[in-house]
Amino acid sequence: MKQVILSILTTLMIVATTLSAMVILVRATLYVTSIASPLPRAGAILAEILLGVVLLLGTVWLATHAAVLIFAPKSDKPEGGPLG
Repeated sequence: MKQVILSILTTLMIVATTLSAMVILVRATLYVTSIASPLPRAGAILAEILLGVVLLLGTVWLATHAAVLIFAPKSDKPEGGPLG
């Protein structure tokens, strides 16, 4: 039961963070395209690309990290021990 609730909450969190990242990127795109001068617009486009990569990779990392924490099998082996 706990895994079901956690998976639903994790899914909602992932959807919310991805949607908010997309809203931020759309607003940034609208702002960047309204810049009239070519040189500042080019710099703003590069900054927007960097922001987009960081935001979207962050949401993917958050989703996979949460899924691993919830669904990874719990083992009794101590951390950092031999693999064999």
